[in-house]
Amino acid sequence: MGYLNLDDEKTKKTVGELNTLLADYQLYYQKLRNYHWNIRGKNFFDLHIKFEEMYDDAMVKIDEIAERILTLRLSPVSNLSDYLKRSNLEESESYISDADMVKNLLADHSKIIQQMRQVIDVADKNDDEGTIDLVGAYIRELEKTSWMLDAWASTH
Repeated sequence: MGYLNLDDEKTKKTVGELNTLLADYQLYYQKLRNYHWNIRGKNFFDLHIKFEEMYDDAMVKIDEIAERILTLRLSPVSNLSDYLKRSNLEESESYISDADMVKNLLADHSKIIQQMRQVIDVADKNDDEGTIDLVGAYIRELEKTSWMLDAWASTH
């Protein structure tokens, strides 16, 4: 890895996990867009705004993950078919209740956080503090968002 002082073979393993996280975030992003467009009912205004905030955040993370992969001198996965194959997440129906939307997102958060921990575990074995720092911050942010959605869900 030259200037990064990282082992090439270990870095390939880290990038493999980052590409899975990238695929997860791509499906998550699209699910949030789906829910943003299709939310109905008395919670429309609150959740419509929240889902937009969440997909804007996901879009930034998608770019940062891809750029981290490029920084590690490898290539990010970039085809929708590859995302569908690699992701830990599944697509969602469009016309479901607001409570089911939030329930699905919380389940996705659990899978994304699990994948983030896998990225950190592999990156740690490569002394890749840059990846650990990036993804560690993502875990903290997604845990907070999960807490907020869970608080909303407990009242609905």
